[in-house]
Amino acid sequence: MAEASAFWITAPGQGALRREVLRPPGPDEVLVEALFSGISRGTERLVWRGLVPASQRDAMRAPFQAGDFTFPVKYGYSSVGVVVEGSEPWRGLRVFCLHPHQDRYVVPTDAVVALPPGVPEVRAVLAANMETALNGWWDVPPRIGDRIAVVGAGMVGALAAALAAAVPGSRVELIDLDPHKAEVARALGVAFCSPAEASGEADVVVHASGSSDGLATAIRLAGFEATVLELSWYGDQAVRVPLGEAFHSRRLVLRSSQVGAVAPARRARRDHRQRLKLALELLGDPRFDALLAPPVRFADLPQAMQVLMAGPSAVMCQPVAYR
Repeated sequence: MAEASAFWITAPGQGALRREVLRPPGPDEVLVEALFSGISRGTERLVWRGLVPASQRDAMRAPFQAGDFTFPVKYGYSSVGVVVEGSEPWRGLRVFCLHPHQDRYVVPTDAVVALPPGVPEVRAVLAANMETALNGWWDVPPRIGDRIAVVGAGMVGALAAALAAAVPGSRVELIDLDPHKAEVARALGVAFCSPAEASGEADVVVHASGSSDGLATAIRLAGFEATVLELSWYGDQAVRVPLGEAFHSRRLVLRSSQVGAVAPARRARRDHRQRLKLALELLGDPRFDALLAPPVRFADLPQAMQVLMAGPSAVMCQPVAYR
């Protein structure tokens, strides 16, 4: 029996590495040796602080999660590694898996997706968040020449803005209170501005700041009969939605999107696996390296998480290195 080491959140704001025994892979399973995983700061911070609402604990379970909300729990959903044991077609392949932070794990073959050639392992940890951004645009597709505002320059917002910038004739503004995010916007090829400087009269507004103030900004920037696409997840926070003022006279649409289900516009022709494959293909663009912080060592993850989750951070995606 092989052993593995996994990161567990043991109490609010505390984590530890725990050893566990791995069974040998079966006929339709693979043993993956992790190379990198990625910390999705928005969602994982809610889990880290114990803010997952009781009503959403089943919906929030990650694939291969161990333990239950609130604590202790093994959580995470962005792992990249190499198959070291399993059926011959898979052995030696670089793969992505929706798995918690762990150095080795056994999963079914249908839980891993091979990385496309040319996509570096560390950049591939963005795949889960790219899926969220992709699914959002499937819910509310941007059109040629659209004026697009993205409120919240976190990982999902930045990815959504970069995808929208590829639409011919589009004008994309990435909006955030942190002026340091301007550098990321430039790397992604989109404009950056503060909420006060945003142009307004947008055809589509994406909200990804995770705050009531950000949602109010998104509604304010929407033009007549525009759609505000809500990509934030708030945990157990109460959210103020400003439905007064011009919300009704502008005939605005507030549309939710959640990655757990394929968007209705594509559900008949795409499944989760096909969507993930596309997300990985989109990460062939080297612009997305601008979202990656220098990796931290897996052995240092309990201490690194305390720093990363302590308060505001310029880190977009924190990779974890296993070698």
